[in-house]
Amino acid sequence: MTTARVLGLAICLASVPAFALEQGETRINGFGTVGVTHLGGEDDGRAYGISGQTNDSWRGDQLSKFGAQLSYGITDTVGITLQSTAKAYGDEWKPNLEWAYLSWQSTDNLMLRFGRLRTPVYMYSESIDVGFAYPWLRLPDEVYSQVQLSNYEGADVVYNLPLSFATASFQLAGGQARNRDYYIYDEKFDIDYDKVFGASVSLSTNDFGTLRIGYAEADIKTDIAGSVTSILPPPFGPGVGVAQEVALLQLDKDKGKFTSIGYQYDNGTWLTANEWTSRVIENDNTASTDSFYLMGGRRFGDFLAHVTYAQLDEDEGRQSSWTLGLNYNILPTVVLKGEYKRVDTNGGYDGVFVRGAQELYENTVNQRTGLAGTPARNYDGDIISAGVDFVF
Repeated sequence: MTTARVLGLAICLASVPAFALEQGETRINGFGTVGVTHLGGEDDGRAYGISGQTNDSWRGDQLSKFGAQLSYGITDTVGITLQSTAKAYGDEWKPNLEWAYLSWQSTDNLMLRFGRLRTPVYMYSESIDVGFAYPWLRLPDEVYSQVQLSNYEGADVVYNLPLSFATASFQLAGGQARNRDYYIYDEKFDIDYDKVFGASVSLSTNDFGTLRIGYAEADIKTDIAGSVTSILPPPFGPGVGVAQEVALLQLDKDKGKFTSIGYQYDNGTWLTANEWTSRVIENDNTASTDSFYLMGGRRFGDFLAHVTYAQLDEDEGRQSSWTLGLNYNILPTVVLKGEYKRVDTNGGYDGVFVRGAQELYENTVNQRTGLAGTPARNYDGDIISAGVDFVF
């Protein structure tokens, strides 16, 4: 299989189809990642990542995932697409139905889709599970940890406008996502997204890469609380050693807004991918969360060397990282990837490191009293990852 055909397969798995299948035509593809990762530098059993799967043990559940996609042409203009994955959250593997939609190719350039769809949040939202479609083994956490919602139930419309030097694509999406899992403070909670709205525009040029601008918003409802052991005596608290439930975050249909700007370029030898995002949640008592990454790489035959700088800023402080990666094309459909990532935080900020409810409570008490509890500290670590991405 040639490189061009493999890239076409990855795009088919990872993006909105450019055309409908013919009536009765069936297409079945698969993809996956087998990888391990390890966190060094934090000596207290600290975990890293959305659900804390990266720690001081060599673990495969942070990176490994498997998926399959089925597309069938009901007519020459109407089709059905199903995409399922199996991957781990926390310590539990489970199947996920990521895509399940009907599509109608009303014209050569206009497509409407109805059902379960990917949320158009990031530049790599459509390909977030297809590791073969991007250079990293793990997408930059500083950006891709910000929104955990990967799909919704609703509809979207995609219009492609051919130009002499490029193709302009426009997407509008709307729907809802109920009873989704949300991982924070080393626990899993339920979260609802109502009135999901997304819009994006991208310009894919013939010679100068692709620029994408996206916006998404939703009304968010969740009630996040944690069980802690009090360290405050009366009248400042219920008493030392007394178990209590503390509210950590409560949102009642508060608006969340997410903006992203991305650019990628690949001429076969040199490549770059860059993305900036900003997240705002009304009534969560914080300012915007801003993040970005800058990646550059070069191919040497079957090898690809790349370097990425990423940064995440919140009220509490900053997380920054450098990632060095080296990829090798074992086969046209199989890529071996290795990465080293150095992560640092400042300002007493946990960043993407996992801080439990008890630690957060004691840090908050210390910040308010200066006497009890423990002061918030900075985190740092060295993350080594190795694995294989494949498509078929």
